[in-house]
Amino acid sequence: MKPLTKTVFQLAAALMVVSSHALPVFAQAWPNKPVKLVAVFPPGGSVDQVARILAVPLQKVLGQPVIVDNKGGASGSIGTAAVAKADADGYTFAVVFDTHGVNPSLIPNLSYDTKKDLAPVMLISRSAMMVAAHPSSGFKSFTEVVAVAKKEPGKFGFASIGSGSLAHLALTQLQNQGGFQLTHVPYKGGGPALQDAVAGHVPLIAGTVFLISPQVDGKNLVPLAVTSAKRIAKYPDVKTIAEQGFAGYESVAWWGVFAPAKTPPEIVKAMNDALATVLADPLVREKLTLQGMEIIASKPDELAKFVDVEIDRWAKVIRDNKIKAGE
Repeated sequence: MKPLTKTVFQLAAALMVVSSHALPVFAQAWPNKPVKLVAVFPPGGSVDQVARILAVPLQKVLGQPVIVDNKGGASGSIGTAAVAKADADGYTFAVVFDTHGVNPSLIPNLSYDTKKDLAPVMLISRSAMMVAAHPSSGFKSFTEVVAVAKKEPGKFGFASIGSGSLAHLALTQLQNQGGFQLTHVPYKGGGPALQDAVAGHVPLIAGTVFLISPQVDGKNLVPLAVTSAKRIAKYPDVKTIAEQGFAGYESVAWWGVFAPAKTPPEIVKAMNDALATVLADPLVREKLTLQGMEIIASKPDELAKFVDVEIDRWAKVIRDNKIKAGE
């Protein structure tokens, strides 16, 4: 028995040595092939733009190509589902929008569990939303929109990136609170919504400052209000919703990065570190902040807590207003 016992002890010791070095070696080996960022909305919207702003500097930090893959549809849930079901090897990540915290309550039989099937990586940024109008509408302020919509309920439509988007929910809250009625016109992403708003096919649009500001700067849209608690530096003359009859009102959009749930923690940390390095770059920060974004660059656990709060907050709004996907 003694030789056998000695052999067992030697084998156990050898395994301990191997396992003690396995994680550092594994972490050091990542990445050794291209990394995919799945933008869960179509090209042209803010999610797509954020992903592409991050991709170029990120591939320099990681030393591997970073590919942006657009998988839009169903308020971002189609692309998110693809990431949730992807191999948890550190080569597929989702760039999501604020609808990530809405979809669990909005979409029946969601094909993934938002809390269990995805690993939070980083809350990238937050931004005020903006309500803007086509110049032909004649609107100059949100106060005017409310007044007209009270006299002519449902006559004027507002575009959003989709049913259950934060812009949709925010204006639903405001209509309930203010006693006016607009017609919601949902689109499959920011790009299509913005295109129709600029063309004048829909008189109003609600979306992130990031999405709308280029068209405001180009005089193609007229800014009516922002949804932040205070006016934003980029548009100091644009009043907040709170200043236009809705005291205390605030609602902000956000962008985050997630990985498949079983992605090794050391890879999640490495990706978080890489993104933090990218977001510390003055050129990257300028591209994002010029569009009205506030850089957050959170740790993974901070994003997890943030999303939990968002899910609970918007679940109540969806339930109280009987909002359903596709409506």
